[in-house]
Amino acid sequence: MEHNDQGTLKSIAGIRFKDKGKVYSFDATDVVLEEGVMAIVNTESGLAMGVVVNGIRVLPYDKLPHNLRNIVRRATDEDLKVHERNLQAEKEALEFCMERVKARNLSMRLVDVEMLFDKSKLSFYFTAENRVDFRELVKDLVQKYKVKIELRQIWVRSEARIYGGIGMCGMELCCSRFLNNFAPVSIKMAKEQNMLLNPEKISGPCGRLMCCLAFEHETYARAKKNMPKCGRSVITPEGKGKVVRQNILKETVVVDLGDGKEIEVPVHEIQGKDRNRKPATEKKKQ
Repeated sequence: MEHNDQGTLKSIAGIRFKDKGKVYSFDATDVVLEEGVMAIVNTESGLAMGVVVNGIRVLPYDKLPHNLRNIVRRATDEDLKVHERNLQAEKEALEFCMERVKARNLSMRLVDVEMLFDKSKLSFYFTAENRVDFRELVKDLVQKYKVKIELRQIWVRSEARIYGGIGMCGMELCCSRFLNNFAPVSIKMAKEQNMLLNPEKISGPCGRLMCCLAFEHETYARAKKNMPKCGRSVITPEGKGKVVRQNILKETVVVDLGDGKEIEVPVHEIQGKDRNRKPATEKKKQ
C-alpha cells in the first residue's frame, strides 16, 4: 500500500491465464513483478497461475475493481514445473472428455479445459446449439479425476477468441488480440458505417456481427454528425446539388449537380443554410 497527498493508493497488476483471454486485476501489494513474468494468484475457485501483462500500476481505493484478490507470489522454478505438468494434464483431460462426449452422443463441442494450479478443479468449456444434459458426463469425469468438475457453456465469440484466426481485414481477430470484453453489436451500427448489409461482409469467423463494428461505431457516429445526409440539398463551390453518397473516412460527400454530373466535395466546403436542411417532400394532393 502506498500513500500520497490525495489519499490511500493500492498497487495492482493485470493477469491473464490463457494466451488469448481476458485480463484480470489483482492486488500486487508487497510483490515485485514485471510484465511478462508468471505469478501465483488467489482466485474465487483457488490458486491459479497467470502471466503479468501490463505491469504494476497504482490506483486509489475508489477506483479499485470489485472483490479484488491478491497475488500470492512471483512464480518459482518449481511452480513453473508444476504449471507445465498441469498443461499436459489439461490436454489429456480434453481428449478423455471428447471421447466420453462421443460415446454418450452429446450434441456439444468441447473448446477448452482449465486446471487450477493445485489440481483441485477442472473446468471444461463448450458450445452447443441447445441445452445439453451432461450429468452422466460429469459422473464420468469425477470418477476419472476425483476432483471438482465444472462444465461451462460459452458463446461462439468466446470460442473464436480461444482458437484465434484472421479477420477479413487481414489482421488477427480483435477478440484474440486486445478485446477484454464483448460489447453488444447491432445491425444499426453497420448501417451507420455505410457497410453493405451482406452477412458475409459484416460477420466474423464466429458467425456473429464483427466486434469492430462496436468499438468503431462512436468514431463514425461523431463524424457523420457534421455531414449532410443523403438526399439533402446543399450548396457547393460548383453550385447547388443533392447529396447522393457519403465517404465518412475521407470526410467528403458526393453531390449530384444535375444532368448526370457528380462531384466529390469535402464537408468543410459545403456552404449555406441548405447544408442542414431536410429534403423537401411533395405535398399531398387535396
